Amino acid sequence: MSVTVRVPAKVNVQLAVGAARPDGFHELANVFLAVGLHDEVTATPSPDGLRITCEGPDAAQVPLDRTNLAARAALALAGRYGRTPDVHLHIAKDIPVAGGMAGGSADGAGALLACDALWGTGASREELLDICAELGSDVPFSLVGGAALGTGRGERLTELEVGGAFHWVFAMASRGLSTPAVFREFDRLAEAREIPEPVASRELLGALAKGDAEALAATVSNDLQPAALSLFPELADTLAAGRAAGALASLVSGSGPTTAFLARDAEAAEAVAAALRASSTCRDVRTASGPVAGATVV
Repeated sequence: MSVTVRVPAKVNVQLAVGAARPDGFHELANVFLAVGLHDEVTATPSPDGLRITCEGPDAAQVPLDRTNLAARAALALAGRYGRTPDVHLHIAKDIPVAGGMAGGSADGAGALLACDALWGTGASREELLDICAELGSDVPFSLVGGAALGTGRGERLTELEVGGAFHWVFAMASRGLSTPAVFREFDRLAEAREIPEPVASRELLGALAKGDAEALAATVSNDLQPAALSLFPELADTLAAGRAAGALASLVSGSGPTTAFLARDAEAAEAVAAALRASSTCRDVRTASGPVAGATVV
């Protein structure tokens, strides 16, 4: 018997970042949108104990030990229910690694749901979300999907209404960026100024609710973008290429280095993608729309 869970990537249409807290995390107002790039996590009983394998683009960059969020999810669930984590977790990876699209978090949420189904633990949604929050700030949203506002360090979710599909183009960079490094650079750049409390934009939430791409384009923002550009200046060329190709909006996705471009419709997204491929400013280009469902047994 095996269980496979499909889990989406995310784009942050708003990422407002507050000052560093005493615990080292930052208060956030993080508006997530799940988009149609997916990893699949398959859980199968293993006589050899916990094992992780991975295939797909960037698979060589994925850790196959117990630091992997999928492994940590299996260990956390097994610990709660007093069982041994005798499971083989195979990750079919399509979400960019270290790309600011929550690929590792997606694998954690996918493994958690897959192990819950495989072992028949019957954990409630609240229990699963509690484990997700222990695993990482983005993991709860990977379980929930759709659209949501994350507060605290991003783990406290309020699901949001979305009035239609939004079409995106994602440009993958030639190398990754470390999320902790980007936050450290944010702190360095912010040393000389007062950082306001992070608040979700009412205009942005209204644009999501209406399904209005042009209104959303006018309100997207990412407070980590200056830090990502400071560490990876070449991303500015990719952002400029997407804007020149007709994207309604361009921004760094989360902590980067993947860049995201909002298009008017599917046809416009394909035109932006073609221009980005021809620009030689990025490694790969993908199109996707959202919102899509969160972690789902398939």
